[in-house]
Amino acid sequence: MPRTAHLPLALALLALAAPPAPAQQPLPADWKASLEPETDDWKKARQVFTFNNGAEPETLDPQIVTGVPEHRLTGNLFETLVTQHPETLQPVPGVAERWEVSPDGLVYTFHIRKDARWSDGQPLTARDVRDSWQRLLEPATAAQYAYMLYPVKGAEAYNKQGSEGPDGVKRPPVAFEQVGVQAVDDHTLRVTLERPCAYFLDLAAFDSLAPVPLRVIRAHGDRWVRPEHLVCNGPFKLKEWLPNQRIVLAKNEHYWDRDFVKLQEVVALPLEDLDTAFKLFQQGKCDWLNDIPLGKLAEIQRLPEYYVSPYLGTYFYRFNVTKKPFDDARVRRAMSLCIDREAITRDLLRAGQVPATWFTPAMPGYEPPRGLAFDREQARRLLAEAGYPDGKGFPTVELLYNTLEAHKMVAENLVQQWRENLGITVSLRNSEWKVYLNDVQHLQYQVARAAWIGDYLDPNTFLDMFVTGGGNNNTGWSNARYDALIAQAARELDPKRRMAAFQEAERILIEQEMPVLPLYIYVNKGLLKETVGGWYENVRDQHPFKYLWKEPAE
Repeated sequence: MPRTAHLPLALALLALAAPPAPAQQPLPADWKASLEPETDDWKKARQVFTFNNGAEPETLDPQIVTGVPEHRLTGNLFETLVTQHPETLQPVPGVAERWEVSPDGLVYTFHIRKDARWSDGQPLTARDVRDSWQRLLEPATAAQYAYMLYPVKGAEAYNKQGSEGPDGVKRPPVAFEQVGVQAVDDHTLRVTLERPCAYFLDLAAFDSLAPVPLRVIRAHGDRWVRPEHLVCNGPFKLKEWLPNQRIVLAKNEHYWDRDFVKLQEVVALPLEDLDTAFKLFQQGKCDWLNDIPLGKLAEIQRLPEYYVSPYLGTYFYRFNVTKKPFDDARVRRAMSLCIDREAITRDLLRAGQVPATWFTPAMPGYEPPRGLAFDREQARRLLAEAGYPDGKGFPTVELLYNTLEAHKMVAENLVQQWRENLGITVSLRNSEWKVYLNDVQHLQYQVARAAWIGDYLDPNTFLDMFVTGGGNNNTGWSNARYDALIAQAARELDPKRRMAAFQEAERILIEQEMPVLPLYIYVNKGLLKETVGGWYENVRDQHPFKYLWKEPAE
């Protein structure tokens, strides 16, 4: 069978929230053999995979990108020390052919492949990884994902040097030699952590931590990501980038595992209009749609290519707490309490999304607090306490969302509920993807649509971004107790106490302060041609092109 069968959605959602499973066994040495096609029929098909990526990428610099459309591309252009099994998401070798962890869990020694190469044929060394991690942490890079390296000894101090500390004093300069990243020789990288981090290998698999070609970046600046300049180390390289038309990736002939890669090209389309994307799929011009037009949901659900499965992601709204009236937590809580989330998932979205008053999806070992249930009267009381009885005197505010049919429908529904339940007026502003990302990052909004997809299977990936000054906070919110609880969870070795710290932090986030308004837990839904092989459903919606192939059409 060319791809995995679909687990019934209700059972899969239960599995995601189930108690912790026993520790995974180490993968056998021949783990890749089970991912090969059963026959050689794939050799008869044209190995070009076309999919709709949904937006024009902001950039293809893996240390700068923050959006899912960008990560789908950078994760295939750049390979990290560790990668993930396409079905189980277990850590598997990437640029590092193996690694050892010290008994105390503090020192990771990665052994870089001797045949690791950049796409221009030059050797890739441990020094390249070390220098790339330094660039990620450099304050001047302003990488929103720099905090992914904070478990490394000295990394946070290096990244925050020169900024103002909680005492109002400027933090002192830090030499990178004080950071726990050392290139022992060309093929050995030693990483020392501040404290044990159970998910560090998952962090090492995140593409912000991939090596980048510093020599090329120095030579070309921001234009290093153009096809004529980009040098990468993943299974694919950048062949063509026609803005707002397509991006074409080609098989990288210098990739260490090139003989395993079946696809010759991958074509990414930036279509925000999902009706247009669906037509291309029907015409056989697109192999994968990772989202579908809601207006055609009933029709699409009857197609054999349709799939739906759990997704480790939350759909929510951000409040800019630096601007009135959202500097008042009572206003933010009122706007959450008056929302009927079930009406949104049941009547608008209709694909199995879970209405959520909590932020972190349930996952093994963690049950999030329930948050604030629908309570229109309590919402009105809070708004009155904040000085806006029945919405009187409440300023007209603006809700920002990026262009997509579903985002527009949800936004319009919320605006209607706020008007009917609180008597307040909210206008809408939609922006194309790159403008939207810039406005959110620079707090040029009042309320903004948002989503967060877990980068690894641990509550930390959802909660640590809201610490004071967090790279992906983007709300202006700060809470000392919240910061302390996230820091406590990072130090805590006892699993129960660690999860209790996360639960208390999340109560602050979604019951007391509410800089964010959770709406629902995502599901993966889309269309995949039955000729696509090597596809495995997983809660992170990770489908590395390295493992895919095309079967001949019947």
